[in-house]
Amino acid sequence: QVELTESGGGLVQAGGSLRLSCVASGSRGVAVGWFRQAPGKDREYVAAISWIGGTIDYASSVEGRFAISKDNAKNTVYLQMDSLKLEDTAVYYCASQSWTTRQYDSWGQGTQVTVSS
Repeated sequence: QVELTESGGGLVQAGGSLRLSCVASGSRGVAVGWFRQAPGKDREYVAAISWIGGTIDYASSVEGRFAISKDNAKNTVYLQMDSLKLEDTAVYYCASQSWTTRQYDSWGQGTQVTVSS
């Protein structure tokens, strides 16, 4: 089982930047994904990176503005968010993808990102 802890959220003006961190403890999965959920909306996939090989994928809504990276030695995955927009406001979660089910089955507690005008 993987335990995940996010940090780095906060309040930022539109056009600004934030970097989120996700520290994984316990056994690693295949990959770590970032998701977000805005009030009244469904959870949305943001980006993912594999621990081995570093394969990266982005949602079209963030590609070119967000960058996901990892530090295997620190068991940490980062999400650098630049050119933030009002619509990026959400609670951001990281999750671990299971080797056996290929589902994201371990989740962090979330970190709030609020973008103001």
